[in-house]
Amino acid sequence: QVQLVESGGGLVQPGGSLRLSCAASGFIMDHYAIGWFRQAPGKEREGVSCISHDHGMTYYAESVKGRFTISRDNAKNIVYLQMNSLKPEDTGVYYCAAREWCTDPPPGSWGQGTQVTVSS
Repeated sequence: QVQLVESGGGLVQPGGSLRLSCAASGFIMDHYAIGWFRQAPGKEREGVSCISHDHGMTYYAESVKGRFTISRDNAKNIVYLQMNSLKPEDTGVYYCAAREWCTDPPPGSWGQGTQVTVSS
């Protein structure tokens, strides 16, 4: 079975950092673009970042640019999202998803995600 499992979320203070992990099983992650999405309470799910399989090009939402960094470890079949200078508005459930290209629409189904809470 093909699975993507998110982990690494938690409760942090504003200005703190977290590193999220997206681990793949059942397929080779480096054949796909991997994106991170988040959904805050009362808001629509939005794209946060994406890393392509064509030379590792990266993309970021304007709201996280300069604070978040996406990377991949193909040997471990894991994609990371390093989140620094976290703000309360970063709070939400974070999901990862595989697509052929970063420009493709997000999938129609989602896993459990990992909760990120930024609060004093």
